[in-house]
Amino acid sequence: MDRHMQQKHMLVDAILMLERAGVIDFNGHFSWRVTGQDRMLINSGASVRSALDVNDIVTIDFDGNLIDGDAVPPMEFHIHSEVYRKRPDVNSVVHTHPTWSTLFSMTGNVVQPVIMQASVLGKIQQFPKTASINQRPLGQELAECLGAHRVAMLKSHGAVIAAEGVLEAFVLAFYLEENAHRQYLAQQIGEPMVLSPEQVETIGRNLWKPNLLQKVWDYHAGKLRAEQTVPMHQ
Repeated sequence: MDRHMQQKHMLVDAILMLERAGVIDFNGHFSWRVTGQDRMLINSGASVRSALDVNDIVTIDFDGNLIDGDAVPPMEFHIHSEVYRKRPDVNSVVHTHPTWSTLFSMTGNVVQPVIMQASVLGKIQQFPKTASINQRPLGQELAECLGAHRVAMLKSHGAVIAAEGVLEAFVLAFYLEENAHRQYLAQQIGEPMVLSPEQVETIGRNLWKPNLLQKVWDYHAGKLRAEQTVPMHQ
């Protein structure tokens, strides 16, 4: 299998795993920058996120023109293209529709680092507009809001995560939602302890390691493989 096809398979797996975890729903999208080119791999707008395969991954340029594949890209491809234009250090972007963390942006509350894994999220930016990012100027505004950070919350909409690669973006998307879920639950019985800046720095440095990120991927991949081997009954 050539690298291009490996990348498609990895994107498919990442989307399927995030969908199973409730982080992506019927509208999320995940992209991978084509090295050295103003192009990306991304799941098509019409793709069924719960039943994705490699044929749902298309290649487009940063203006949304189809390069490879036969399906239309998502309308919000501008999220990805504008982050890539602004951030040469970013090679993967995911736009999620997570339940728990979106509750915070809907109510104006702030997601805070209450579990150790949240220490790798960095400062979470707040995009103040409730809108589909389906035009380039909106994508530019979002990229400006994200700045040099990893995570931005879109008000009443979802999240955008930008990272070095698919593995890192996948883990950050999962950690964001897991932290928000725990924070919400803790607030029902008391005031959750928030990690101090010193704790965030120390713990984040310890947890942002390839083998620990891979461990998260492998855990969800194992669940996905187990599901795919179970025969379906009518």
